[in-house]
Parts: sequence; structure tokens; C-alpha cells
Amino acid sequence: MNTELLNAGQGTILVVDDDESMRRALHVTLSGMGFTVVGASRGEEALSLVREIPFDAVLLDVDIPGMSGVEACRSIRGSIAHLPILMLTAMDGEEDKVLALDAGADDYITKPFRLRELTARLRSAVRRRNAPDSNPDAAIRYGQLELDPVKYRVQKCGRPIHLTPKEFEMLRYLMIHAGELIPRAKLLRSVWGTNCKEDFVYLRIYVSQLRKKIEDDSLNPQYILTVPRIGYRFNEEAVG
Repeated sequence: MNTELLNAGQGTILVVDDDESMRRALHVTLSGMGFTVVGASRGEEALSLVREIPFDAVLLDVDIPGMSGVEACRSIRGSIAHLPILMLTAMDGEEDKVLALDAGADDYITKPFRLRELTARLRSAVRRRNAPDSNPDAAIRYGQLELDPVKYRVQKCGRPIHLTPKEFEMLRYLMIHAGELIPRAKLLRSVWGTNCKEDFVYLRIYVSQLRKKIEDDSLNPQYILTVPRIGYRFNEEAVG
């Protein structure tokens, strides 16, 4: 193992893409931000590397030769449960993205992507990876919104907001996983249980009702963001 890789300033990132020009571009960009970057062109190579080097995140292309990106994601997730994996995909189909998320990816980014978006998602993933274990009973605060799981209370700007039990559990789950893309089916299971019916219209109604209570403008939400046809993301940068 190259011990120099353990001394990264911002973190150590594995970039898996068979496109050499893409790997080179990401290496230059991420290195300039203070990350140490390691490249791989195949899923098998990526698996070998994650077993040797304590990476802080993986950028994994879906369409790579040999072991597919989805297969590599599933294998990496099976070996290292909490390693952030962001899938890079040129495919914009809903099924492809859901497949990647079901394989264990934390997020996906569609090519061509904006470097600013990629780096923001990557920094967020690394920050969550390296954050100390939090107290599950501690209050959670983002922007003007605060949720206290012990007192079973939600406040905005210091004013109480009345939520139903399901709304409270949904908001708590989203806030605990702030910044992460939560697929619709996963959110349903987390709030209503593993045997719940995958009724996404039902979920959308609940999200709409929750937004009316916590957002300044429910039609232009700042806290609970929709990822079309995939799921939801709680905005950890919310300030309103």
C-alpha cells in the first residue's frame, strides 16, 4: 500500500472510468481541490483497490468493461458498508438510476455534468463519511428548522410546527440523511415498514403536506427537494 495515499487533505477518492480523458480531467479538478485521486479503469481493479486503501468516496462509472459498474457497486458495498459510492452515468433512464441505487449507490450524477455539482456532492459525501457518530437523541437543525426527537417537537424560527406521527418520522429520516438521495421506495419502507405497498402517489401526498407545514413556499421548497421520478433529498445547505 502507498502510505502517501493515507495523508490526503480533503480525502482520498477512487475514480473508476474506462475513459482515460475523463479520469485525467477528474484527477486534475479534484487534486486542485485538495483531494488525493486514484484511478481505475475496470470494476475488478476497483475492488482490489478498495480492499487495500481506505478511500473516503468512490466515483464509479456505470458503463465500464468487464464487471459492470452496478456489479462493482454491489460488490464494494458488500465489502465496505459505509463507503460513499457516487455513480456516474450517461444514461438518463429512471430504471438505470434506480438499479444503481438498489445496488448500494449513495447517489448518481448524469453525464455530462457540471463540475461544481459533482464536487459539491462529493464533498457532502466525504463530510458525512468522516463525521463523528452523532447522538441519535440529539436535536437536528438545518437553517431555521429544528427537530428534537426526544421532545417529539419541530420548530421553525422558534415557533412550533404540528406534525402527524408519519410526517414527523419522514422529516426525521430525511434530516438524519441530509444531503443524501433517498429513493421513494426506501423512504416508504423507512416510515411505513418493510411490508408497505410501493404507492408513490400516497408518498407524494405526504411530502406535499409536510412541505406546506415546513416550507415558506411549498411550491418552491428549500428543505425537501424532489429528484424527478427517483426520490427526495433534504437540502443540508438550506438557510430559510
